[in-house]
Amino acid sequence: MISKSLLKLIRSLDVKKYRKESGLFVAEGGKTVTDILHSDLKCERIIATREWLHENRIDAKVEITEVSNDELQRASFLRTPQGVLGVFRIREEEPDYTVPERELCLALDEIQDPGNLGTIIRIADWFGIEHIYCSTGTVDVYNPKTVQATMGAIGRIKVCYTHLPQFLESQKARAAIYGTFLNGENIYDKELSGKGIIVMGNEGNGIGSECAQHINSKLFIPNYPIGRQTSESLNVSTATAIICAEFRRRAIK
Repeated sequence: MISKSLLKLIRSLDVKKYRKESGLFVAEGGKTVTDILHSDLKCERIIATREWLHENRIDAKVEITEVSNDELQRASFLRTPQGVLGVFRIREEEPDYTVPERELCLALDEIQDPGNLGTIIRIADWFGIEHIYCSTGTVDVYNPKTVQATMGAIGRIKVCYTHLPQFLESQKARAAIYGTFLNGENIYDKELSGKGIIVMGNEGNGIGSECAQHINSKLFIPNYPIGRQTSESLNVSTATAIICAEFRRRAIK
C-alpha cells in the first residue's frame, strides 16, 4: 500500500524545483525501470503491482512498495501505467569537458520539448555517444516525460548543463564543432571527424547566434530531390538521428 507522504513525494517530482530539492526523479515502465536499475543510478524505491514483482527479480537492497493498479494509477504520470514506477537518485557528477578531444559528443542549444530531449538521448545511446552538453535553457533531463522517452538510455548517457556558448568557445581551438544550418554544406559531401561536438538547435529557431559564432563546420541535410518544394525543416530529434548515423557510417567504412 502506498502512503500519503510517498504519494505526495512522487507527484511533486513532476516539478523541477522539487526534483532539485530532493535529488530524486521518477522513471516508469518495465523496460525503462529495468535498464536504469542496471546502470550506476541509485534506486531509492520501486513501486509496483504484485503481478510485475512476480515476473521481475529486484535487488534485495532496494526498498519495494507493492501497490494495486488503482494506487499505481494515482502515482503515475502516464495515462496507462505499466506495472512499475521507480524513484531514482539524480546523478551527481562533475562534467568532463575534455570529452570532445577524445570522442564524439552532442551539444543541445535550448531544446524545449521533453520528448525531443528524451529521444535524442536514446539516439545518442544507439550511436555510442556517451556525453551530451545542454544549454541552461534546455528542458530538464529528469522531467518525467524526458525520462520516459529515453527508454532507459538515461542510465547510460551523461548529460550536463552548462553555459553553452562559453563551453563551445573553450573547445573550438582543439575540437571540430559541427552545427546544422540551412546554408551549411551538404553533409554527404563534407569530411567528418570521429570526434568533436555536434550542436543541435532549438525546435523553432535553430542554433542561436551566440553558439553559432563558435561553430567551425556548418552542415546541411539535403532534401530529395534537391529543389523540390518540401517541408521547412526536420524535427530536431529526426535531424539528430540522420546526422549521427552519417558520422557513424563514415567510422565503420
